[in-house]
Amino acid sequence: MAELHSIRARHEFRGLRTVEHFFTVPLDHGPVEAWAGHNGREAIPGEESITVFAREYTSTEHSAEDAARLPWLLYLQGGPGGRGNRVTSLSGWMKAAAKDFRILMLDQRGTGLSTPIEFQSLARRGDAERQAEYLAHFRADSIVADAEMIRRILGAEPWTVLGQSFGGFCALTYLSFAPEGLREVLITGGLAPLQGPAERVYRATFRRVAARNAEYFAWYPEDRGRITRIMRHLADQPEHLASGERLTPERFQMVGSFLGGNTRVDALHYLLEDAFIETATGPRLSEAFLEQVRSLVSRAGNPLYAVLHESIYAQGEATKWAAWRVLEEYPEFEPSADEPLLTG
Repeated sequence: MAELHSIRARHEFRGLRTVEHFFTVPLDHGPVEAWAGHNGREAIPGEESITVFAREYTSTEHSAEDAARLPWLLYLQGGPGGRGNRVTSLSGWMKAAAKDFRILMLDQRGTGLSTPIEFQSLARRGDAERQAEYLAHFRADSIVADAEMIRRILGAEPWTVLGQSFGGFCALTYLSFAPEGLREVLITGGLAPLQGPAERVYRATFRRVAARNAEYFAWYPEDRGRITRIMRHLADQPEHLASGERLTPERFQMVGSFLGGNTRVDALHYLLEDAFIETATGPRLSEAFLEQVRSLVSRAGNPLYAVLHESIYAQGEATKWAAWRVLEEYPEFEPSADEPLLTG
């Protein structure tokens, strides 16, 4: 049997101490009864296993011996598909938490160093049906099963969990399936719906994003015409990102992700102001603009987000591309609208 836990590196810098943990866990933990409570199982020889990585952070204000006696705080990152944060110094909530906790920053399965999923590795699973079967093991229930197994391997008492965004969804799953592993749960911006279909979530989202577009255009009225011009240009003129992919009007609409935060919204205006450049064949989108857009609309860094995001709103049924179907109820988001809105 593969070693269940190994430590491969320790580092100390800028008041920060890190330990790199690698755990071997089953790909399929089985039904909840197989791993929750006191019946948690370990990997079985011959079955498929994966690696889950977590980085431990402590403050050098504690000696190594004192830090090892601190209780654990498990951080569950947003996503799905986002790896744990890589930090170079303690600040914000981590600085405050490190006074009283050892922080375990988890790369949820399929992300970061935890048997990552990308198109190259997923293709090895076979056809689309087999790929879907494999991806079914990377949802919140499996993430929580990993966490409980890791807690037992570490010999930890019930621990504190901090869930950010999708990490909050995972924390609710933890509370539902294995509350005995929890001392307390903190949730930031990640309170999942407990009933109702995914369509309800997307109807609320489209309404909120439409209102956010209106706020933005009230602040920067000149950008209303700029966005419409870019959308019309992309419908008529092929423009390609550095990756070789064509930038479609629908994909450009994803720059509306800037509308999701008050500290970022003004950056959208600066992005749009130098979108076009004059060329020998007429106005084209500038390389500088296209490169900035590429970084905003690419899912190369977290492909699981694109594949699994909608499913986190499901309540025991297939969502059947709910966001796409609900879009038909909001024609103002269609690229062909007179003044199309951004999505994000």
